[in-house]
Amino acid sequence: MEQLREAATPCYFYDLQLLRETLAAVRREVPENDPAFRVHYAVKANSNPRILGEMAAQGLGADCVSGGEIELAIAAGVPAGRIVFAGVGKTDEEIELALRAGIGCFNVESEPELLVINELAGRIGKKAPVALRVNPNIDAHTHHYITTGLEENKFGINLELLPGVLRVLKGLENLEFQGIHLHIGSQILTMEPYALLCERVAELQRTIEAEGLELKSINVGGGLGIDYENPDANPIPDFREYFSTFRRHMQLREGQTLHFELGRALVAQCGSLIARVLYVKEGTAKKFVIVDAGMTELIRPALYGAHHRIENLTSSEGEETYDVVGPVCESSDCFATDERLPLTHRGDLLALRSAGAYGEAMSSAYNCRHLRPTLYRN
Repeated sequence: MEQLREAATPCYFYDLQLLRETLAAVRREVPENDPAFRVHYAVKANSNPRILGEMAAQGLGADCVSGGEIELAIAAGVPAGRIVFAGVGKTDEEIELALRAGIGCFNVESEPELLVINELAGRIGKKAPVALRVNPNIDAHTHHYITTGLEENKFGINLELLPGVLRVLKGLENLEFQGIHLHIGSQILTMEPYALLCERVAELQRTIEAEGLELKSINVGGGLGIDYENPDANPIPDFREYFSTFRRHMQLREGQTLHFELGRALVAQCGSLIARVLYVKEGTAKKFVIVDAGMTELIRPALYGAHHRIENLTSSEGEETYDVVGPVCESSDCFATDERLPLTHRGDLLALRSAGAYGEAMSSAYNCRHLRPTLYRN
């Protein structure tokens, strides 16, 4: 607490011990030498170098969606061969960077992208390993902004178009077909969508084999959710149930590998945004706690309507209802409405919990604001 009392705010605070315990829980279910299951960290969730270093130390691969993320992952110690590169808009420069680095696989999201990767690979004398991202048309029943596996989506290839894309791929001599990539959404809290995904994979295997191609790898993305309302009661997701769902329902052929791309589930609970109270403003029907953090530091509430548990670290007296808002010149710069907190005063420290995923990584300098140096607990 003393570390936080003296902190320049707003800042992010990471509990690295909790992160290590979370990664240890993953490794209990999927040891590093598991012949069939491979775990990759979704770098977009949090690209902080200290976080990436912990992932590399545990032998995790990296799921990257830009050339910059590939460079960061390699700098952190992730072997290039354990990196997969996804994203609907890979630039020529990023593709060439990935080819020269020797990444493990390109997760390709359209037929035009296949043609471009084939051309660029041929130009530099490389054979590009590719997997096709297929939309399995499974509704994960999550926020529409983070549902990604429906039939018509900017991501991936529709099921009905897959046979034609496979035939095009077979004619491209600078590509090496690895398998399929699927991702149905984020913050998924039940296992039913994953069980359905396994059934869909079985159907896809038959389609791919009918085209005379061998399916070596299956990438099921990530999406496992966390408990935003009770982070202390549930600091680590139920990885046992998650991985056992795939062990029960995914009928892997001999020699096939199953890849996972976990992000939020690994890092969300280890991070908090620390903010200081600037003013407590009395309205006619409401009270507003105005803090020095805003949507520039944590955009999820404004973007998704997400709620993060808010704790007053310096007051425990009484209780009052507040709207907790930031200083940014946007009406959407609001962390919570009708939030029950201890009596809160100017100078109090608030922690917005479960902010280790899509918090610091999505921060911006809008209004020319600056995030203070990050703090860590080892």
